[in-house]
Formats: sequence, C-alpha cells, structure tokens
Amino acid sequence: MLFIFRTFALMLVKTEAIVLHAFKYGETRIIVDMFTREQGRLSFIVPLPKTQKSRLKKQYFQPMTLLEVECDLRQRVQLQKLKDARMLTAYTNIPFSPEKLAISLFTAEFLYHALRSEQKDVPLFSYICDSMLWLDTVEVGFANFHLAFLMRMSRFLGFYPNLDLTPNPSQRGEGILKDEGSELFFDLREGRFCSSAPMHRDVLQPAEAGLIRQMMRMDFPTMHLFQLSRHDRNRITEVLLHYYRLHIPQFPELKSLSVLQELWA
Repeated sequence: MLFIFRTFALMLVKTEAIVLHAFKYGETRIIVDMFTREQGRLSFIVPLPKTQKSRLKKQYFQPMTLLEVECDLRQRVQLQKLKDARMLTAYTNIPFSPEKLAISLFTAEFLYHALRSEQKDVPLFSYICDSMLWLDTVEVGFANFHLAFLMRMSRFLGFYPNLDLTPNPSQRGEGILKDEGSELFFDLREGRFCSSAPMHRDVLQPAEAGLIRQMMRMDFPTMHLFQLSRHDRNRITEVLLHYYRLHIPQFPELKSLSVLQELWA
C-alpha cells in the first residue's frame, strides 16, 4: 500500500521493499539498494544504528530481506533518505540453511544487476516476493529454484524466449520440425529456435537447445521432477546467465555463482 503526502518537491512515501545490496559508506552510514513495490529501484543513505533501540536496525539490510519502508522521496536525487523501516515478513528457514542462503545471496546479486534501472513494476515485485517466500517454506526439492527463477524472470524483463517450434517463413508448409524440435538450434541473441546455426557463437546446439526447452516448462511446484546432475544444473545456469548478459548491457560475472555451483553433488 502506498501513502503519499506532497510538500513542494518532497514526497513522504510508505511502500514495501526488497533489499538488493548494502555497503558501508564512510564510518557512520551505509548505502542500501532496494527494489520497491511502488517506486521501483531506489538507493538510500542510511545512518548506522548507534544503539539496539534504533529504528533502523542493521539486520534489516541483509540481501533479500522483505521490508516496509518510509522515506522522503525527492526527484532527481540519487540517494534518498530513509526515515523508517520494519520487517515485512521474517524468513524462518533461509538464514539457517546453507543451501537456501547460498541461493538467496545469488538471487540478490543477480537482481542487483538485472534491475539496475527498473521502474515501478508491481507484478515483478510480487513475483520476487512470492518466490522468496516459497523458497523459505519449502522443505525439500528446491535445488532447481534458481533455474526456474531466472527462466521466469526473463518474461518480466521483456526477453522471454520464443519457444514456438513452427518453422521459419521459408519453411512454411513443412509442418513442425522432426521430433518436436530435436534438430533445432537455439539462437541466444534472438531468443528463438532455428533450423540452422546462425552466423555467430551465441547459439545452443540441438542437444542443449532441447534441454533448455524442457527446462522452460519448469516452475516451482514441478521443479523437483527434473532430476539434474550438478554438471547439468551448472551448465544450465551458465547458459541462462549468458542469455541475460546478451540482453542486459554491462551485466557482469556474478561473484556468488562459484558458491552455488558447489551445492548438490
């Protein structure tokens, strides 16, 4: 819910938020990047708490924490002033599970770069929140969480792959290609299947293209049915991150990936 009180160029805003990243700024402050329900991506300058009774507690600004925040929002200001913050929903399992914590930190780093200039998008905000709450409550079968999350996320950002196996215009009349696409390549730049390899290196050969198509059917309730080796899971993760790197300018290598790749031998 959003409440706005206008005073000249100042707006007092209350909104839900997801913490993406925080780092120390000087000796007494931190800078916190958040994705908010009502204002999109925002950066805040936050004083470090001096006592345990401070309203802005340090633990609130851990990656992927779900908050309700109150801030003075000023136009054309890079660092907003955070007036108050409180826990929206506290995780009960993620902080105490090494596997879930590794997934959470990876997700936070991914979103920090993927949502660099994202504007207000309530469905996207809800998708992220609902995904994290699902991860927190599920007990088993969540090893493929990050795969399903990244695949579905591309839909919100506007480059969800075209999974249609209908032949190219030059092949009209031939019907669906043999074995539902078993001989198709996947063009990562164009985000679509093709009957011949494009003239660049950003392409998946038919064997991997078919695997990606199967993976795109994955969602949270069914992802435990996809039995993957650590090698296959890591390869799919690499392909998905490469796909994002092609479609988001200056998307970097993720530091948290190495930890995630060591899970689930």
